Amino acid sequence: MTQWFETKVKYDKTLETGAVKAVPETYLVDALSFTEAEARITEEMMPYVTGEFMVTAVRKAKFDDVLYHEGGDRWYKVKINMITIDEKTAAEKKTPSLTLVQASTLEEVLQVFLESMKGVAFDYEIASVIETPLMDVFAADLSKTLADKKEE
Repeated sequence: MTQWFETKVKYDKTLETGAVKAVPETYLVDALSFTEAEARITEEMMPYVTGEFMVTAVRKAKFDDVLYHEGGDRWYKVKINMITIDEKTAAEKKTPSLTLVQASTLEEVLQVFLESMKGVAFDYEIASVIETPLMDVFAADLSKTLADKKEE
């Protein structure tokens, strides 16, 4: 199962005006531990950083799924409630689930999300759609094995 970590970084960024400014940004990385999350975000950001760089926070993020959409420039958190019926009590039970969706507009978020939900075997309701401050998402590179990493 994928374990996501939200990482906050601060680094010197050259703005369009040519000025250099320390900016905070938030990224999501797939990692096994807090230590690996910090190492992964540092590795991912190094090609883009010329000055000072610091990881300011790392915390677990609870996403059940991440939906990538080419052309999407923002990340949205979609919360759904999966609806089931308890057979013994006949009571309705709602279980929350969070999905991260890459899109450019709210309409696109709903389109991508609803397309991914076609054919699911349970009832659900969309509880909320919220734009996140995430700049990017870095999934694990499964093409690199542990042996490959030791050789580097």
